[in-house]
Amino acid sequence: MPQGQPTSVPNDGLTTRQRRNRPLLMVHTGIGKGKSTAAFGMALRAWNQGWPIGVFQFVKSAKWKVGEENALKALGATGEGGTVAWHKMGEGWSWVQRDLHGDNTDNEDKAREGWEQVKRDLAAETYTFYVLDEFAYPLHWGWIDVDEVVRVLRERPGTQHVVITGRNAPQALLDAADLVTDMSKVKHPMDAGQKGQRGIEW
Repeated sequence: MPQGQPTSVPNDGLTTRQRRNRPLLMVHTGIGKGKSTAAFGMALRAWNQGWPIGVFQFVKSAKWKVGEENALKALGATGEGGTVAWHKMGEGWSWVQRDLHGDNTDNEDKAREGWEQVKRDLAAETYTFYVLDEFAYPLHWGWIDVDEVVRVLRERPGTQHVVITGRNAPQALLDAADLVTDMSKVKHPMDAGQKGQRGIEW
């Protein structure tokens, strides 16, 4: 898209303004670093526009603190941009399952509870910008029905933008999305035995 111009314009009866402002479904997937970071960067832009932001974090542990959480909450409290609500859904699960043969019933229930809350907020148009962080994982594992998610997101009312992050995003979700970014890995410090560090990973 040179100079921000679309490569083609669909014959959909919409004006340029209407087409530009339609709500987007975005997916950040792939094995590379930066999927959530990119989504939180978008949330910063949403905050600057004065949009209410809802972060639903399907996280590795509810006890984990990420720098973006502190930063966005602080910005949301200033009254200068949009409000920020931060919800943590899961405990003890991530794309690396520590016990592949264990009982994940509690984690599945928490993931479903999180999705039910997202559905309620979409129906109520609570937020303008949603980050469903690491939501691709419970979809990939079959904990939450992908077809239901696609239907709910496709039928969401108003102008609600949604970005979903996580590895192994299901094909049906990718097909439904307006924007898909696949984060690939070229090189990572962990390849040389270096663990994550303060200020870079959190």
